[in-house]
Amino acid sequence: MTDLTDKVAIVTGASRGIGRAIALLLALQGAKVVCVARSAEELEDVAQKTAGLAVPADVADETDAQNVIDEAIRRFGRIDILVCNAGVGSFNLLEHFTVADWDQMFAVNVKGTFLLCKAALPHLKAQHSGHIVGIASDVSKRTFQHGAAYGASKYAQDAVLSTLRKEVRSFGIKVSTIYPGLVDTYFNDSRPGSPNAEKTHLKPADIAQAVRYVLEAPTHVVIDELMIHPLTQEY
Repeated sequence: MTDLTDKVAIVTGASRGIGRAIALLLALQGAKVVCVARSAEELEDVAQKTAGLAVPADVADETDAQNVIDEAIRRFGRIDILVCNAGVGSFNLLEHFTVADWDQMFAVNVKGTFLLCKAALPHLKAQHSGHIVGIASDVSKRTFQHGAAYGASKYAQDAVLSTLRKEVRSFGIKVSTIYPGLVDTYFNDSRPGSPNAEKTHLKPADIAQAVRYVLEAPTHVVIDELMIHPLTQEY
């Protein structure tokens, strides 16, 4: 198994939910964590708990995304892991979506992944090593009512990561994508901990363990795609 001790890991959307769980677990495994999110106050809390670096940023902003990578390099001199987890979603009939809703989901879910990967790649290629992990969704592989905008953004994010996997493999860089089902978080204005979610949703820690699993795979093992969903989830 690959040792994560002293690996430099950037985690976006790290202030709460899945991103926070990933940041905390990677720190527990010995990684040096760069925590990224828009909320500076919540971000500082998780950075303190991980003994990591807090970089407030909007991943959909090109300058902010580049600054995340630059700060990681300035602080630690390298990047070993990039977890593109930041994501937003809203759900409605297609005819009721606003252009602003559509643009926001594509900006964060797709453009954010693109910008962080683009900024990190020169460093990863120079090292001939590194691992990019995208947190997509099981709706990257299916469709459902009220999910046109979110699903389209996740299909697009999946395409970005799948294509990138083919482009960087010869440089010794891995790209893995995780497709969670329903997760008990603040996503889509939800509140975690409801009795219903206890029975039907994954926990953020479940997704963090999936990330750990793909990161700790031996060097010669490539895990491109990992689907994870609760056994009670209905399709």
